[in-house]
Parts: sequence; structure tokens; C-alpha cells
Amino acid sequence: MAEAGEPAVRVLIADDEPLARQRIEDLLAKEPKVEIAGTASTGPETVDAIRKLRPDLVFLDVKMPGMTGLQVVDAIGAEEMPATIFTTAYDQFALKAFDRAAVDYLVKPFDDERFAQALRRARHSIELEEAGRMTRKLFALMQASQEIAGPPRPKNEYLERISVESRGQLRVVPVAKIDYITASGPYAELHVGDKTYAIRERMQTLEERLDPAVFFRIYRSAIVRLDRIDTLLRAAGGDYAVRLKDGTELSLSRSRREELEQKLLGHR
Repeated sequence: MAEAGEPAVRVLIADDEPLARQRIEDLLAKEPKVEIAGTASTGPETVDAIRKLRPDLVFLDVKMPGMTGLQVVDAIGAEEMPATIFTTAYDQFALKAFDRAAVDYLVKPFDDERFAQALRRARHSIELEEAGRMTRKLFALMQASQEIAGPPRPKNEYLERISVESRGQLRVVPVAKIDYITASGPYAELHVGDKTYAIRERMQTLEERLDPAVFFRIYRSAIVRLDRIDTLLRAAGGDYAVRLKDGTELSLSRSRREELEQKLLGHR
């Protein structure tokens, strides 16, 4: 059951074996903030259940009557699938499962600890996905507001706040407090002091929406606040890096080194 004010993770269990479904139900019963939205025993039933119930998480058997678990993903579309944990007795399916964006996979028979690990990974994925949705809504709202108001003044054309959703709570992070941003797969991680917030947004989009007089993209996977940079470093192999005032070191693209030096001279 979910605690007051905290949404439960809604789970669909898809497996043609009754004992396998019961095993997952028993394990989920021990977990807080989990709700079993439904069960399915064939591939077509699973497709219908995903479309009708819209669960947050699916435990999906790879081999089922009518359609395989992989065919279920293809029918729904990888981008539209909920977080998915494949269950299979055939380890060779694992790679194909991850190719279809599975959060994790469980090889039968699995123990309680391995199940709990997969569920934790799924919860984290769901939190990041929700954070991404909230951030995309914020960007869309800001863009719509700018279109209604007409061309923005230079001071207001860049992001001042970024919305972050974590553990069911919405937090607004002031851009002025961000030290640097790094890419992590499809997510961007905002580093604010000793805290890190993940949003589902492309680095290119963030680079375009941040004030270039304040932030600089030093590498394809890193954007840094200029006044947080302490030193430019050069490694023995000819690679470059920057050291921030808190001691963090980040790679610096050779092609961006000269531009960064000019930025720092102008900034200081």
C-alpha cells in the first residue's frame, strides 16, 4: 500500500505460468508503495492490459503464448512502454531485452535479493522518467509563454529555474545555484553543491537555454558555470581538463579549449 501523499508504483505481471505470477505477487506484497494493477497470461492480453491499465512497471515474461515478450514491446513501441523487467528462463534473451530498453531482466529461478535489486532499479528509472516529463512540460510552458509575450528581452531569454521531480515531489532548482551539468545516457544531471538532480533533457537543449555568458559547454557531456572553474589542466597525453573550485575535474574538448580561455579572460 502507498503512504499518504505518495503515489504507488502500479505493476502489471505478465507470465503464462500461474506459479510464476504468484511468486512475483508474493514478493511485491513485501514491498512498500506498490500496487498490482493487473495480470496477463498471453502476449495479446499483455498488450491490451498495458494500453488499458497504463502501469508504471511491467514484469514481462519473454516466452508467452500468442506473442513473445519482445513482440509485446514491438507492438506497444519501445518509447511508449512502461518501465520493463523481463523474466526469462533463457539467458540468451538478455541482450535482446536490453536492446528493447528493458530496465533489467530476471533469469528464472531468481532469489529475493535479485528481485529486490531489479525493483530498486525500476523505481529509479520511473522517477527519472517522471522528472523528464515534468521538465519537458516546463520547457513547453516557458516556450509558449515567450510566444504569447513576443520576443523576450535579453535578460529574460535564458532559463532561471529548472523543475525537477524526485520521489513524487516537485522541486525548482535555481539555475544560479548550478555548478555544472553532466550527461548520463538520456538524462542530464544537475550538480548543485553536494546534491545531484536528474532530468530527462538533451545537453544541446540545455546549452541553448542557458546564458552563454555564465555557462560554457566544455565537452559533449559537460556544461560548466564559468565562475566555478579554478584551473585549466593539461594531461601528459595531451588531453585537457578543468578543475572546479570544489576540486571536481572534468574533461575539456581540445576544440573548445581556446574559446574557453577567451571566455575566462573576459569573465575575470
